[in-house]
Amino acid sequence: MRHRLLSAAAAAAALALAASACGGGEDDGDGRRTITVGAIPIVDLAPLHLAVDQGFFADRGIEAEIRNMSGGAQAVPSVASGDLDFAFGNVTSLLLARDAGLPLKVVANGAATTGEQGADVSAVVVPEGSPITSAEDLEGATVAVNNLENIGDTTVRNSVRKAGGDPTRVGFTELPFPDMPAALENEEVDAAWMAEPFLTTSLEAGATEVASNFVDAHPKLTMATYFTSEQVLSEDPELAADFTAAMEEGLAYAEDNPDEVRRILGEYTEIAPAVIEEIRLPSFPTDINRESIRTIADLMEEDGLVEQTPDVDALFADAG
Repeated sequence: MRHRLLSAAAAAAALALAASACGGGEDDGDGRRTITVGAIPIVDLAPLHLAVDQGFFADRGIEAEIRNMSGGAQAVPSVASGDLDFAFGNVTSLLLARDAGLPLKVVANGAATTGEQGADVSAVVVPEGSPITSAEDLEGATVAVNNLENIGDTTVRNSVRKAGGDPTRVGFTELPFPDMPAALENEEVDAAWMAEPFLTTSLEAGATEVASNFVDAHPKLTMATYFTSEQVLSEDPELAADFTAAMEEGLAYAEDNPDEVRRILGEYTEIAPAVIEEIRLPSFPTDINRESIRTIADLMEEDGLVEQTPDVDALFADAG
């Protein structure tokens, strides 16, 4: 199928559930609203946890219940059905979801690339001593990504293309991020697209970085965002606005206080303290770079993930 994110049946089921689900947070009787937020226990979610920790949600009469899940494949239908009020997801997953007809809208930024070659929060790495020394050399290689037909392989293909290689000759295999360091060290794959903290773990074990694929796509790439359903936006626009305001405060706090980001990581992830001190942190701007998302949309069409370029503007809450 063209979309691995959701089958047609799953999309239809989610839309049916969305039509009957209750949107918006629940009032606990004293005016305080409880919301559920789908998350992943990774570095990029630090602003959300800091927004809770620093009382940015509480200041707006919101109690945020964070539910960890595997990723966008689980979060997208959960938001569409009303099981979650808000969630975090990468921009490719959300563009695919909109293309499949799911009524989702972006309401706040999530995380962005550092914009620094060789110092970004994700990268393509190869085993120590590999003959692969550049993105061009990935032609004919097998690269591990966490999800096929998503932001990983889309941006890796772009890096290969920009380096002069043939992206259609790169093979991809799906592998969870935690399994990648061992698979790379045992040479079960030729290369792997890794995110933190697994990137730092592999580099310290001797792996070599050959491409900063997010930076290659766009120097200010918005990688992921927070989103909700059109139903929540229509039934409780004040709640959506308060969520956005709390998250923007959390993003600004995270951007200005990297030590606080590292502190909070110790509370919601299983990353070892020594590794937390070494990992690369993403950028946490409050503004979403729509131009960078359009770049991803163009790449999705070029690589055949969608039949026509997704409507990026329609993804945002201010698009109506």
